[in-house]
Amino acid sequence: MTLVAGSYEKFIWGYKLKTLDSPTLKPLFSYPSHLSAIKCVAVAGPVAVSGGADDAIKIYDLSTSSEVGTLMEHKGAITALSFYTPPSLSFPRNLLSGSEDGTVCIYDADPFVHLKTLSPHKKGINDLAIHPSGRLALSVGRDSSLAMLNLVRGKRSFHCKLGKEATMIRFDCDGNKFFMVTDEKISVHESGDAKLIFEMESQKRVLSFASGTNGLLFAGGEDRNVTAWDTKSGKVAFCIEGAHSSRVKGIVVLTRKDGGDDADVDDPYIVASASSDGIIRVWDVRMAKKEKPNPLVEANTKSRLTCLAGSSIKSFQKPQMGNCVTNKQQDIMMEDS
Repeated sequence: MTLVAGSYEKFIWGYKLKTLDSPTLKPLFSYPSHLSAIKCVAVAGPVAVSGGADDAIKIYDLSTSSEVGTLMEHKGAITALSFYTPPSLSFPRNLLSGSEDGTVCIYDADPFVHLKTLSPHKKGINDLAIHPSGRLALSVGRDSSLAMLNLVRGKRSFHCKLGKEATMIRFDCDGNKFFMVTDEKISVHESGDAKLIFEMESQKRVLSFASGTNGLLFAGGEDRNVTAWDTKSGKVAFCIEGAHSSRVKGIVVLTRKDGGDDADVDDPYIVASASSDGIIRVWDVRMAKKEKPNPLVEANTKSRLTCLAGSSIKSFQKPQMGNCVTNKQQDIMMEDS
């Protein structure tokens, strides 16, 4: 398992997480990879990317703990990054990036080649999410709108105004629902028609969230807690109160499938969280259902963390770089064969 975090101080942090026997969080790398603050990170299998206020996307090979390239298609700070990895593969097929310039770039991830740039919003992109099928994505922007992107044809297929600006968006694991964050509220919607099912309200502003299996959604923010919401009922399933002493800026759900006899081995019981005071903590959330748990392991980066991403995939292969290509192929993100 791998965790990657970004910070205001331009540093990228990489850790290898081991949970068997004695849990450890081993540092892999740490260096100033951007010219200004890192705003977002994403990890898929052996590759990680970070987006900065310097308009650049940096690519990292986790097997060698090295930076292997830079993408420079945007003309504004990078605000969102999302990989698409087909279920049968351990390496991502595509990368989507969003920027303060209001554009979304689509890349082939093997090798990294720019395929197309879309302009789904009139103002900056706040966040984006790729459907598990890889055929479409959703984005929310500073223009208080929601957009749907057809990733097969490479164009915007739907756009609507929201009552208020949404800052984050995610699909559930099955792709049947999606979630949007507006200040302290998390709204749950049907993926087919964007119909609002219900809203879940936190005590304070939500700054990070991650979807887990079995209908759970983990969220954190200014309340300094890690809260597991039951998205079937709209109620709190359990909460790690005081998980951090500062704002929670990143949450990652890590699922381990070890093929054991326990019927719940596929449940997301390992959750990592990062706070703005530089602390990364890893939790066994099974304990949170009974009592307030202690973190399995933690690391102090001594920096102001802004984001966190992770991957459960162990197998590594070296990512490749390609030159930027424009007007490439009609099918932007190829369907699974």
